[in-house]
Amino acid sequence: MVLAQPEIFKAIQKKQIQIQPFSPELVGSCSVDFRLGNHFKRIKKRKTHLHITGNPHYKDDFHQEFNLKDDEYLKINPNELVLGVTHEKLTLDDRHCAFIEGRSRLARLGLLVHVSSSLIQPGVSNHQVLEIVNLSPQPLYLQPKTIICQIVFDELKGRAHYAGRFRHQTKA
Repeated sequence: MVLAQPEIFKAIQKKQIQIQPFSPELVGSCSVDFRLGNHFKRIKKRKTHLHITGNPHYKDDFHQEFNLKDDEYLKINPNELVLGVTHEKLTLDDRHCAFIEGRSRLARLGLLVHVSSSLIQPGVSNHQVLEIVNLSPQPLYLQPKTIICQIVFDELKGRAHYAGRFRHQTKA
């Protein structure tokens, strides 16, 4: 069941959902807006092909990592994918999961903020990684701390706890 605004505030007060830093004005009718962080990864251009089989893992040198200051801009070229993280850190108990949803005002500009991994598992305590893609015909520039996505919270029937490798992720 998706949590409405009063239930979101109750879950935050009970520390079932923790958002750091938390800004009450970012809580909407049934979601919480999250802002863009300062850490990014861009796929390095290569002359070789990448073969994807089985359960793929990429080498540490597959991406170029970089940070931006709050007053700088991230340039995303047309058809480019950049990984970023949310400014806010999200911690969920074992009774809640959540979903990252894009913002329609950004999608109308050709910007997608998550391509395939919208589920946020119960038990995580991390900054959410965003798969940011520019589908517009021109470069787009994003500034850290811009509202980039919204998080929708769901109450589980039963309890679950994610213990995978991304549970405490802080970087893209």
